[in-house]
Amino acid sequence: MTRTYDIAIAGATGAVGEELLKILEERSFPVRNLFPLASERSVGKVVNFRGEELPIQSLYDFDFRKVQIGLFSAGGAVSKDIAPRAAKAGAVVIDNTSQYRYDEDIPLVVPECNASRIADHTNRGIIANPNCSTIQLVVACKPIQDAIGIERINVSTYQSVSGAGRLSMEALTQQSQALLTKGNATNNVQVGQEKPIAFNAVPKIGPLLDSGYTQEEMKMVWETQKIFEDPDIRVNPTCVRIPVYLGHSEAVHIETRTKLTVKEAHELLSSAPGVTVLDGHGPGEYPTATTEAANSDDVFVGRIREDISHPRGLNLWVVSDNLRKGAALNSVQIAEILVKDYL
Repeated sequence: MTRTYDIAIAGATGAVGEELLKILEERSFPVRNLFPLASERSVGKVVNFRGEELPIQSLYDFDFRKVQIGLFSAGGAVSKDIAPRAAKAGAVVIDNTSQYRYDEDIPLVVPECNASRIADHTNRGIIANPNCSTIQLVVACKPIQDAIGIERINVSTYQSVSGAGRLSMEALTQQSQALLTKGNATNNVQVGQEKPIAFNAVPKIGPLLDSGYTQEEMKMVWETQKIFEDPDIRVNPTCVRIPVYLGHSEAVHIETRTKLTVKEAHELLSSAPGVTVLDGHGPGEYPTATTEAANSDDVFVGRIREDISHPRGLNLWVVSDNLRKGAALNSVQIAEILVKDYL
């Protein structure tokens, strides 16, 4: 008889929370009871799971002794406050915020890269989910890192507005409509945004640090080094928000320890878990966020070519669904390994 588990979703009404509900159902995760949790303003609403309407409960009043796993995606401040309480109550928290990613005793996990670190959940009862841009980067780079080693990664991201939440998706719609009808989107810029996103590319995601890099960019540096357990790997990121609703894209330039040919890269990537290679010279034989990545589980890699400016350089184009593999799916994959091997 298959063992089943009681699951809480913190942030069930958000974009990632909705994706978590969908993926748990799609993948037939062994859920016995599911508890959707959110802030007080959402209490009384319902979510649908396996054909049943489940009422939203208050995240702050919930007794986490009722569950074995908590899937958290309600913001860093909430995770800081609630996740330790949930872990103390006996639940294993899989946290999708940046709150615990850089704590040495908390595992930062991408199952295709370092699933064995899930065993370290016993340290504090919390497993951290990396940033969406980091996840697709390391899934694509891991087979190359394992085969010959990577010295340096230059990466420019082209990130969809869904990475900033539902309000940013609504802002893109409103600003696009304003530009098309009135010729001006500046009056529709959200609080906290400095530039309109409609028909634009904004080279600043998150707070700007003293170094001149943004926090979003430095996440990719810190998280890649931690996941690969290689503090010497150099990562040079530029993160850009673009007017796409779903799916992040990355131009990745790798400098390997020894030379890797395009053919060898194809072979490594084609056999790697969670990777789909779409790389040809015919029309449309390359992946994009909208046509391949959106609503797909895999990380797609194309435009594989040698770097004409570096003897050991390799260029990749990497796209992925940031709400799915970049957040909810990665969390569920962690939970699947957790229940199979550790609970």
